[in-house]
Amino acid sequence: MTAPAELRGHGGGREERQANDTEFRLTDNPRELRTLHAALRRLLPREQGDREAGSSNFPDLVAGLRRRGLEFPCTRIPDHDRDGKPIMRGVYHLTASDRRKVIRALTRRDKQ
Repeated sequence: MTAPAELRGHGGGREERQANDTEFRLTDNPRELRTLHAALRRLLPREQGDREAGSSNFPDLVAGLRRRGLEFPCTRIPDHDRDGKPIMRGVYHLTASDRRKVIRALTRRDKQ
């Protein structure tokens, strides 16, 4: 599955760097930590998110991370289901600001 160009880049444009960087409160929840590590590496369709996190309700897990201070948007991209029918698949990804917040929080955690 190939993501649209706006999802493939890591962002970091000047205007995005100036965006509001409110603090992200890191969690000790292993599912959320696995999700964050996976999201730093790749885009996460819901099904892949369930596998990476070890959960069965990835959208709810993402909602919890959003309450902690991440945007973690879900973008719908054209795809095909297993029967070849066209669908709009939801793909979760971290914004450039989210990536900075997560990396900063993980770095602080590792230093403690």
